[in-house]
Amino acid sequence: MILIALGSNRPSAAGPPAATLRAALTALAEAGVTILAVSRFFASPAWPDPSEPPYVNAVARIETSMTQRQLIDLLHAVELRFGRERRARNAPRTLDLDIVDMDGRVESPPDGPILPHPRAHERAFVLAPLLDVAPDWVHPALGIPGRGLLEAVRAGGGAAEPLD
Repeated sequence: MILIALGSNRPSAAGPPAATLRAALTALAEAGVTILAVSRFFASPAWPDPSEPPYVNAVARIETSMTQRQLIDLLHAVELRFGRERRARNAPRTLDLDIVDMDGRVESPPDGPILPHPRAHERAFVLAPLLDVAPDWVHPALGIPGRGLLEAVRAGGGAAEPLD
C-alpha cells in the first residue's frame, strides 16, 4: 500500500487549496498513478505560524510501478506545476505532496525520502485523513496502529477537522 499526503494553504492556478488538491490528484492519474482511494478533505491550522491561512489536507492510497525515486520525482514535478516554491521550511505553500508509506518499507536512502515519512506519526493532518483510506494502518517503523497515534497527537493538541 502506498500512501501520499496532500496539503495546501495557498491558492494555485487551479484555484483555492481544495481545488489544487483535486487537480493534483488528476495530474498524478494522468502520469500513470492509479488512485485507489482519497480521504475526505481536512482543515488544519498553519504551523508554525497559525496566523497564516489554514491548510487543506488529504491522503490518497495509490498504486504505481514506479520506484521510490521515480515517485518522489513525479510528486515534486506536480508540486512545481502548481506553483510550489521551496524557499523556507514549513512556509505556506500552494501544494505539498509527500510519501507517507510505501508498501510498509522502512528506509533511509541517500537519494530518496525516509520511509515511512519521519514526522507522519506526529501530525493529525496526516493521520486523520490517512485513517479514512487505510483504517487498519500500522506505522511500519513503530508498530503502533494509526488510531493510537492519532489519539496521542490529538491529546497533545494536534487538530485536523473534516471539511465535509
